[in-house]
Amino acid sequence: MNTMTDTSPLAIFNGLRRGEPAPDWIGDTVTAAWGLPPDRTAITLIAVSENATFRIEVDGVPVSVLRVHRPGHVGDARQIAGELTWVRRLAEEAEVRVPDVVPTAGGALLHTFTDPGGSEWHCVAFAFVAGDILEDFADPRPYYAEIGATTARLHQQVKRWPLPADFTRFSWQLSDMLGETSRWGDWRRADLTPEQAAVLGRAEFAAVSALDGLPVSGESWGLVHADLRPSNIMIDGGALTVIDFDDCGFSWLLYDFASALSFIEHEPYAPDIAKSWVAGYRTVRPLTETDLIHAAALSMIRRLTMLGWTTTHRADALPAKLWEAQIPGAVAVAERYLASPTWLFD
Repeated sequence: MNTMTDTSPLAIFNGLRRGEPAPDWIGDTVTAAWGLPPDRTAITLIAVSENATFRIEVDGVPVSVLRVHRPGHVGDARQIAGELTWVRRLAEEAEVRVPDVVPTAGGALLHTFTDPGGSEWHCVAFAFVAGDILEDFADPRPYYAEIGATTARLHQQVKRWPLPADFTRFSWQLSDMLGETSRWGDWRRADLTPEQAAVLGRAEFAAVSALDGLPVSGESWGLVHADLRPSNIMIDGGALTVIDFDDCGFSWLLYDFASALSFIEHEPYAPDIAKSWVAGYRTVRPLTETDLIHAAALSMIRRLTMLGWTTTHRADALPAKLWEAQIPGAVAVAERYLASPTWLFD
């Protein structure tokens, strides 16, 4: 019997658990690149999803958050640079709180290194943001109007910002969200009964049909955060800070509405937060009734996208209760959407 274990850097990365220290092949290069004292620096895992996120502490004091990109997740270093460029411009131009990008000791925003197995890794650091993650709040409803308004401010900045000539970032079109070409996995690979798969299939068809003719350009299209859910909102003294732009890309602007409800569309309070989000957004930018039809369709598609996401990610990437609710919750959302394509706003 083969008793050998996979000790490659990628396998170790996948096996890390929250609160565990970063392996030396990460820690050594990070402390050197950012000029941190190795004997006084602790680098511990916060979460693993598309990438691994670590808290960096010096003498027990949090100083920054490190993101280590999975090889191949983002096309190339230029796309990561695009994200960082946008975050820095938001800090300068928009009335939105975002974390500062922390350059290396040499002034670079992106640090690239090769692990002992020959894989190339990219990592970036952001200033530590004080506060609590909205995902940990028992009731997120009081914050959704401000999330909507904050999203509208992001969109305002995007629509007036001439992109740099060398700016590049991936897109979130339907082919990136659904089916065999989806970025995170096809929802049909989930452990579904035939009846569940049939309901979800009908809801997918209806939602895609509702978006038919919506252009992949113009006023409704642009750069979006694409993951503005409670796990990416920090609350400190009532003020919101938007974090984790690593999914940002080009899509319909209202995909940010859909992402704000990620994983919780099935909860009884989903219509409440949807209406609050819209009310907050409308204090900054207009939304028409047709926009709401598109928003609800994108929310249905997002639910299917994230069900596909669960087929390619670890269960501990979500709170246990949310993970367990993904299949039955997706089916419940599909049934509600099929009964009324604007059910979130009825």
